[in-house]
Amino acid sequence: MRICEATNLRINELRKQRRLTEYALIYQTGMPPSTVKSILHGKSMNPGIVNIKKIAEGLGVTMREFYDSDIFDELEPED
Repeated sequence: MRICEATNLRINELRKQRRLTEYALIYQTGMPPSTVKSILHGKSMNPGIVNIKKIAEGLGVTMREFYDSDIFDELEPED
């Protein structure tokens, strides 16, 4: 699995655990809807650490908590 796919899965996993709709997450992050949607739907191949931090804050987790998942254990090498 590539890092962008793992990131997308983790965001959606946390979003569902917190029972947040996509719209609620967008509101919580304060980011442009198009940016969040492109990350959520896997269209952004490099969402950037600043955007991930904003999303993590919108989900109510720290960066450490965000990346503390088995999803990130077996990533494919990036080109």
